[in-house]
Amino acid sequence: ARAGLGGGFWLAVVAALGLCAARAAGLARAWRLLLAALALAVLALLWRDGLFESLSLVVEFRARQAAVEAALLRHLALAAAALALALVIAVPLAWLSFRRNAAAGPVGATLGAVQVVPALALFAALIPALSALLAALPALRGLGLGAIGPAPAVLATALYLALPLWRAVLGGLVSADPAAVAAARAMGMTEGGITRQVRLPLAMPVFAGGLRVAVVQAIGLVTLGGLVGAGGLGALVFEGLAQFATDLMLLGALPVILLALLADAATRALEHRLGDNA
Repeated sequence: ARAGLGGGFWLAVVAALGLCAARAAGLARAWRLLLAALALAVLALLWRDGLFESLSLVVEFRARQAAVEAALLRHLALAAAALALALVIAVPLAWLSFRRNAAAGPVGATLGAVQVVPALALFAALIPALSALLAALPALRGLGLGAIGPAPAVLATALYLALPLWRAVLGGLVSADPAAVAAARAMGMTEGGITRQVRLPLAMPVFAGGLRVAVVQAIGLVTLGGLVGAGGLGALVFEGLAQFATDLMLLGALPVILLALLADAATRALEHRLGDNA
């Protein structure tokens, strides 16, 4: 037997969560954490007792558990690869913009232009672009690159992440206290030493803020990789769309939402900690 949850249930859940959030806003942080822990404990007990076993979403998960777990790991790997590539692009450009003010305008305009392109269009446009590149340089195929698969998904996501990372790195370098920089220079420190020992420590909260935005964006954007054969949780979402299967769509979308919320909470905590230590 399978039972689905109707729209009224989800509307009631959203309303209840909003009411709880409004009521909990006036409570101390420890009490809010306690209430959240109790709610999770109740859900865990209900799950253990088999109350949700007949829900269609749970039945779908049971049937596809191995595929969902593999898609989750693939999704995290794609997001991490895109974030790493974006850092490789953004950090040198931020350093160039910091050292040469004239470069900041063109770099910012170029990275900003990417944001104007709809994500779906960029993912699709990279397929023929990579095909032409691989045709001109067949040796790249030996590195595992392909016009369809992880390459366009990682590259497109990295291009979107480059702007917030570039802004964060550049803003962090610029935001260093001029008095601290002048004092370090008066002590005879080189520019490299000033950057390592003065600018970077003072800029870490700004870096963390940009990293938080980029991490959440990466988790969300690589979902579109399912359209270009990259796999991940997006493949489940688009498979569900093709079959008009709501449960399959939720099976891919709910973990993406949960991952984004967890990543936002973790990086926000890191940002606050660095801000307190700065």
